[in-house]
Amino acid sequence: MSEIQIALVVFLAVLLSINVVVGLGNKDKEEIARRVRMVTGDVGTEKQAASEKTKKKPLAGLAELLRLLTPQHILKKISADLMQADLPIKPEELLLVNLISATLPAILVLFIFDNLIPAIFLALGGAYLPLFMINNIKSKRLKKFNEQLGDALTIMTNSLRAGLSFLQTMDSLQKELAPPMSVEFGRALREMRLGTTTEEALGNLAKRVKSEDLDLIVTAVNIQRQVGGNLAEVLDNISVTINERVRIRGELKTLTAQGRISGIIVALLPIFLAGGISVINPSYMAIFFSHPLGLILTVSAVFSELIGIFAIRKIVDIEV
Repeated sequence: MSEIQIALVVFLAVLLSINVVVGLGNKDKEEIARRVRMVTGDVGTEKQAASEKTKKKPLAGLAELLRLLTPQHILKKISADLMQADLPIKPEELLLVNLISATLPAILVLFIFDNLIPAIFLALGGAYLPLFMINNIKSKRLKKFNEQLGDALTIMTNSLRAGLSFLQTMDSLQKELAPPMSVEFGRALREMRLGTTTEEALGNLAKRVKSEDLDLIVTAVNIQRQVGGNLAEVLDNISVTINERVRIRGELKTLTAQGRISGIIVALLPIFLAGGISVINPSYMAIFFSHPLGLILTVSAVFSELIGIFAIRKIVDIEV
């Protein structure tokens, strides 16, 4: 075995040991919590704890260690991203997924090819892949939310004109619309019912969703609650504005379709070409990962790809 392979084996052994040690520490905490529940007689909590114990993941100790080692502001940022994407996982679990996706492909490449450079690229790509997927889920969810705002405003204006209160209007939105609109307004409604002020609950809603169109609605509702006025008429005017913005976005998407498809082709063509040549003639591509000049050309090609992708995205991304 080479020095790199020995170092990887030691690294995996240390990770396994840390997982076992942290798991033992969590067992001590579970035992203390179990004894407290026996004294207090909280049977429901005991059943819930037993249920959670059976669902406990094998790498929970490592995830707990990542949570302890990660700064709090990073954990809060990850938690906010997961909430916006509506993914039911914890921040430390996402960090664990990042660690696994960054290390496992790199380790396999090192064991098979014994080459550090492609392993580094795989590690960087694997570490970024979960974040890219979450951002993609966030953008799709935000797009769907904005598309539902027109229907939501129609329901709100009709409900207010029919004499319903604002809380009853929120309840109508929760029941009649599909996710993600119903989920987000349902959270805001639960906050109001638990004692949170309407302004604060709507502010939390705007922070979670981060939609410019929703900010208009929240601002209009807050102003109406402070100074009064016809909220239904104001929301009706905002509905016209939002529908026009949705229409213009659709037209821009149609006009920029050719540029976006060109960007996708430019980004994927070198990857498929390199993969096809690797299958047909592996020795022809091996020099790009073994010879110094080949490594320089590979790194230059990757950076050129990234610059081209960001440039095309910047050109076709037109804000309305």
